[in-house]
Order: sequence, then structure tokens, then C-alpha cells
Amino acid sequence: MNPIQVGLLGIGTVGSGTFKVLTRNQAEIRGRAGRGIEITMVADLDTARARAVVGDGVQVVADGRAIINNPDIDIVIELIGGYGIAKTLVMEAIAAGKHVVTANKALLAVHGTEIFAAARAKGVMIGFEAAVAGGIPIIKALREGLTANRIEWIAGIINGTTNFILSEMRDKGLDFSVVLKEAQRLGYAEADPTFDIEGVDAAHKASIMSAIAFGTPVQFAQAHVEGITKLQAADIRYAEQLGYRIKLLGITKRRDDVGGIELRVHPTLVPSKRLIANVEGAMNAVVVQGDAVGTTLYYGKGAGSEPTASAVVADLVDITRLHTADPDHRVPHLAFQPNATAATPILPIEQVITSFYLRLQVADQTGVLSRITTILAEHDISIDAVLQRESAEGEKQTDLIILTHDTVEGRMRDALALMQALPTVLAPIVNIRKEELS
Repeated sequence: MNPIQVGLLGIGTVGSGTFKVLTRNQAEIRGRAGRGIEITMVADLDTARARAVVGDGVQVVADGRAIINNPDIDIVIELIGGYGIAKTLVMEAIAAGKHVVTANKALLAVHGTEIFAAARAKGVMIGFEAAVAGGIPIIKALREGLTANRIEWIAGIINGTTNFILSEMRDKGLDFSVVLKEAQRLGYAEADPTFDIEGVDAAHKASIMSAIAFGTPVQFAQAHVEGITKLQAADIRYAEQLGYRIKLLGITKRRDDVGGIELRVHPTLVPSKRLIANVEGAMNAVVVQGDAVGTTLYYGKGAGSEPTASAVVADLVDITRLHTADPDHRVPHLAFQPNATAATPILPIEQVITSFYLRLQVADQTGVLSRITTILAEHDISIDAVLQRESAEGEKQTDLIILTHDTVEGRMRDALALMQALPTVLAPIVNIRKEELS
């Protein structure tokens, strides 16, 4: 049987890794897929770089449409990134009847509903394992391995750059700006790290996982997104003293009580005894809670040339196995059959239920704690723990740390406004959400 022919759009870090893994493991891949899979055509604006990677046996072009228009190409891999030309080429590949594999989480988070609908209408498959958590097969787990379960929630460290920064801040006691510069020097952060440090990249991935878990369209535009730029070393230190670590988490939860879904990315206190709290450096981890299986954890490298290539090639093998199957017998892109999906709304952040870490810089005088706890009680917010830093001799202010039990976020916002207005509260109150993940 002739090999499946693949065209590759973009041969940067992941593209070159994909070519190397596919070439190096050709025998194993052929044995698993039932036939060979070969990249026979590559499109990249830097044709010299592409030629240096693939050698003389592969056709190299500058125009991606040459791949799409080639009738011999069965599968198109899109590794260009972004929303612009990448979307155009993916839609044209679908229209040409070609299957697509992509690592482009931004494209799928923003335009996934349109892309999946077009693919379904044309009877082609979209493989996107590499779009979420790099080499961790979390999409496969959600779509297939956990298909017997009613997913209750997902929480993930799904951005290696921010996890590296937070790990360094905790280990070395340094502020965010210092560690960011070091992350850029070491190559863990881009020259423009905005998507990473502001939580956008993690929100793209969380939105995709949420859609698969709960049978909804991809709803990135409704996600609540906060990054790590305002985190201070003092809060990481206090969290540690209280038995927690701060991680940037992508969280999505089913809320049957109000008929909605929580979808949020933000810094989060996690108990230090949880496995996910001990994921350090640039590694990724995703926790999934299912009604039958309970808690499962998926851990590994979330980025990098060959880890991400591992997911790309896995999609190539899946498509090779299934491309001759009746489209109705394939695994649906978002796990649920099209007629079984629902437009369940994403809840506004004010309706989210979580607990909180509060740090208040207060005047060191009698009655301050009493007034603050009264405000919390009036808003039906119960306190889990209190830590008050001893004032040094001569100081007239101190840090007051409060951990709360679960409450509705809108209620906490009202209480924060009243506490902030107190004359004894001397600086903006730091508030960070807390999740027990149990």
C-alpha cells in the first residue's frame, strides 16, 4: 500500500521536530498506522531553512497553496500559527477535501466552531492534539479515554512560561519582572511574552478542553482571563507559609445548580500536598475529575520541538487509520455528536464559586481585624485561616492575611469594596482565588 502523503505548512521549531520524529520512527509508525506516512512537500517562506531540514528528497515551496492544490497530498499539517493566513489555508485545505493536523490553539479557540463545521460538512478530519499541552495526550484522553464519564471539572497548568516564572519566584524569592527577564534569556519566554504572562495562551487551551468536556461550542470570548504580571513575591511567600503554592491555572467546571459552565484562567492558590502544586519549571499538568473514574492527572512537556511533534505525529497516525472510514463512525472533533451538543452558557465571573486569599496592609491598631471580619460575616463569607505578620519595632502597619471558605465571587467583590474604603486599610487589597482541587 502506498504511503499517505503529507504536506507541511511551516517548518520552524515544531515543524522540524515533526519531520525528524516521523523520519526517525518510520518503522514503528508504519506498524501502528498500517501504512507509511511521509512528508513529501513543505511550504515555508524561508525555503533555504526548510531545505536544510528536509534535504533533497522533499519538495520545498514558498507558497502554501501549492500544497493544497497538489492532488497527491492527503493530509495538511498547519504549523504557521496565528489567526490570519493560517485560517485561510486551513479552510482552503478543508474545501479541497484534505484532512488537517494543527498545533494552533489560538486559531481553534477563536475560529474552532467554524473550522469543525466546515470539516464535518466536507467529511474530513481535524487533528489538534498538539494544540493543548504539547506532548501530553489530553485531547485523546478527554475525547476517548474518559468517554464513559460525566466530566465535572478540569484544572490545568497549561502554559510552561508562566509555570517556570512562578517556580523561580517561589524558589528564589524574586519579583516577577526579574524572573521574566531571566526566562527570556533562557528561551522560556518570547521577546513579546504577552499571550503567556497575561493568561491568553492558557485561556485558548482551556476553552478547547471545556468544549470537549461539556459538549459545547468553543467559547474563548466568554472566558475570564487574568495573568501573573501583578503577582508579588510576598504573596508567594505567604502562600507557602499557609501550605499553598500559587499556579496559573486554566479551570473549567460544570455548574448544574445554575445551568452554566465556569471557564477561567487566573493565579490560584493550590494546597502544596496536591500533585499539581508540585509541577515545576516549564512542565504542564492537567487534572480531570470524572464521575466514574474520579481524579486523573496528565503530566509532561507542554511545548518544545519533539514533545509537540509527538502529538502531531499521533494525529497523523489516527487520520491514516480512519481516513477511509465512514465519517459518521469517526470520533467527533469535540467528542459529542453534532446533534448532542448544547449552547450551555459560560458564567460571568461574578457567579463563580471559589475561596480566596486576601492580603491587607493595615494600620497596626486595635479593632482593625474585628471590623474586617465583621464585613466578611455581613456578606456571609466565612474565614478559614488568619495570619498576621508581627510588626517590627517602630512600624505602624502590618500585613493581614485571610483565607476564606467558598463563596460567590460577586459577594466577595462587594465585601472587598467596603474593606478597601476603611481608613485603616492602607494599600490596595491583594485577592487571589484558591482551589482545593479535591
